[in-house]
Amino acid sequence: MRREELERALRHIAPRIPDHEFASVVDHALASPGLRGGMPETALWLSMTAYIRHVFTDYDALLDDSYDVDSARHFVLDETNEKLAEWGVKRRVSDKD
Repeated sequence: MRREELERALRHIAPRIPDHEFASVVDHALASPGLRGGMPETALWLSMTAYIRHVFTDYDALLDDSYDVDSARHFVLDETNEKLAEWGVKRRVSDKD
C-alpha cells in the first residue's frame, strides 16, 4: 500500500521523471528509516532532492574536497533546480533547504 501511495504522489509531484529515476526515488523513500513513516510528499521531496544531488551533480566530489554540507549544497543548487524543472517539479530548492 505504501509503495502505491508514494508512486501516485511522485507522478503528481514530478510528472516527467524518467522511469529509472522514478523507481530509485520511491525505493529510497521506502528504505530510509527517516523517510519511511513521513508524509508521502515530504518523503518524496527529500528523497528526490538527495537523489539529484548525488547522481546528477558534483555534490559528493565537493564533500570529498572538504566542503561542508551547506557549501556543497549551495554550489549544486542551480543544477539541482534545473533537474527538478526538467522533471516537471514546480517547487525549487533554496539555500535555506
